[in-house]
Amino acid sequence: MPLAIAAGAVLIVAAIVVFMLERGRGAATVTPISAALDPYAASLQITNVVMSESGNLAGGKVTYIDGHVTNSGTKTVLSISAQVLFRNAANEVAQNETQELKWIRTRDPYVDLEPASAAPLKPGESQDFRMIFDTVTPDWNGAYPEIRIVHVDVK
Repeated sequence: MPLAIAAGAVLIVAAIVVFMLERGRGAATVTPISAALDPYAASLQITNVVMSESGNLAGGKVTYIDGHVTNSGTKTVLSISAQVLFRNAANEVAQNETQELKWIRTRDPYVDLEPASAAPLKPGESQDFRMIFDTVTPDWNGAYPEIRIVHVDVK
């Protein structure tokens, strides 16, 4: 009986830790492929997109998309949600995720991220960003995914 209680307590603690990590990182969502772009998306240019991978402690891979976004509009941007479409060999969508762009604050000794709301993007300003994917479908064709801005909070 004590062993069953201890095992239950460990499971509850593990579930709470996983929930808090996902909540803090901002779990990805799925947006329909046919979703319209945000009206302010035309004022945001995404450039210098690069991808990288690293291994994790569980033996899997984590995929990173880094880039640069410029606000050429007249409003201050508080957050940007981007839909990322990974395609397969037939050019069909194999994976569809929507995430908020996170600003890169520091690069050394490691990359530190913060939400856009911590440093709103004013008109004419630019910022480096990162998106993190814990898994990418094995059907992915290896080409850079399509990035679509589907939601922007402005003031």
